[in-house]
Amino acid sequence: MIKKEDFFKLLVAHCKEYGFIFPSSDIYDGLSAVYDYGQMGIELKNNIKQYWWREMVQYNENIVGIDSAIFMHPTIWKASGHVDAFNDPLIDNKDSKKRYRADVLIEDHIAKIEDKVNKEVEKAKKRFGDAFDEEKYKTTNERVMKYISEINDIKTKMTNALNDNDLAALRQLIVDLKIVCPISGTCNWTDVRQFNLMFSTQIGSVNEDASLLYLRPETAQGIFVNFLNVQKSGRMKIPFGIAQIGKAFRNEIVARQFIFRMREFEQMEMQFFCKPGTEIEWFKYWKEKRLKWHLALGMGEDNYRYHDHEKLAHYANAATDIEFKFPFGFKEVEGIHSRTDFDLSQHAKFSGKKIQYFDSETNESYVPYVIETSIGVDRMFLTVLSHAYTEETLTDGSTRTVLKFPPLLAPMKAAVLPLVKKDGLPEKAREIMDMLKYQYMCQYDEKDAIGKRYRRQDAIGTPYCITVDYQTLEDNTVTIRERDTMSQDRIAIDNIPSVIAQRMKL
Repeated sequence: MIKKEDFFKLLVAHCKEYGFIFPSSDIYDGLSAVYDYGQMGIELKNNIKQYWWREMVQYNENIVGIDSAIFMHPTIWKASGHVDAFNDPLIDNKDSKKRYRADVLIEDHIAKIEDKVNKEVEKAKKRFGDAFDEEKYKTTNERVMKYISEINDIKTKMTNALNDNDLAALRQLIVDLKIVCPISGTCNWTDVRQFNLMFSTQIGSVNEDASLLYLRPETAQGIFVNFLNVQKSGRMKIPFGIAQIGKAFRNEIVARQFIFRMREFEQMEMQFFCKPGTEIEWFKYWKEKRLKWHLALGMGEDNYRYHDHEKLAHYANAATDIEFKFPFGFKEVEGIHSRTDFDLSQHAKFSGKKIQYFDSETNESYVPYVIETSIGVDRMFLTVLSHAYTEETLTDGSTRTVLKFPPLLAPMKAAVLPLVKKDGLPEKAREIMDMLKYQYMCQYDEKDAIGKRYRRQDAIGTPYCITVDYQTLEDNTVTIRERDTMSQDRIAIDNIPSVIAQRMKL
């Protein structure tokens, strides 16, 4: 069992060694909270994006995709509220000189109390066995009730402080809870201050004539400002959705936990436009639909949960997060929000253009309401990677590091391995490689003993290894090795593509 504190060190080192993720500008000692995806990482990342795009766009007749520009008219960000309100409440520890998000410090404190509740529940489960009623236990056990009451009280105070923008109350809550800096171990905190997260730049040939621009902090606004273009050109009828995958940029002061929070990241977002009054029904639909998408990957129902927002954004009337159990606790991986008609109404106001939908069946015009599903590609990458990373001790006492990716997402679907580099085996293996490469991403490897090559493929998460041996030359069969079980079957060469396709089904 890998210790929590060691997990990320091992994961980061593994990612660099096997070509998944490198520190950006590595030969210049890197750039904080910016990363490059290597040859294996880009394949995994692309597979995640394709898996999302198929589910969101290809399988839905009423959802289409776009790709909007990163540079956008600066008034867009005034209309969306980002210029005035896109802030993080940050607090510094005077002793360590480290900066933290005030709300995250409090949420981490809450998570520690939740761990205490979970430990009490686990102990009770072992004690009472099948007769255990978890809900009843939580409402009758004095210690658990005290913990839950404490959690609710902290959440209420934090929510009120955030909603009222009461930074003094936020700091006081941190002090009252005796939250210490993880580095210095002290409570010597500064006041809480708000920091705007947008990167600004200029467009123009000379400084005197340059205009202020922002690197987009989200991809959603590119969808909203193209609502009329897409609706009219595509003759779209409400309800319909617009999806987009693209880069976004945030000046995260407190970037941390590897690629979980970065300054340059990629989003997969879909904005679903619906008739006012139906938005909560559609919110519930997409909330359930998106969780099913995650669960289909087979990474365990217990590793997911909903987190309904107590503090709603100024534009929302409902919001929930799908959280995944990372090695550092449950954290958001996707958000589903009912954004009402805020965005389209704001852009109509600031642009002076009429942004409405005319319903020919009811003969009425209205500003559609919007349900948003938003997932970070990089966070999804970390979700899949952290769940897949496994260190195993085998029956012979040896160990292996294996990435147990869902086969559909694995960077390489198969490796073609000649048993030895002679006697016509490499040539036969190359024939198989040429047959497979037009359908699947594959890797050819003939260096080192076959056992070492298996371990290399385990380390990059390749689900299937195709070994060409002397029997192959006699009967046109090969062995196919399963990554997770390490079991091997003998199959005909002609059947390799169909066998891989069958085994890859989710």
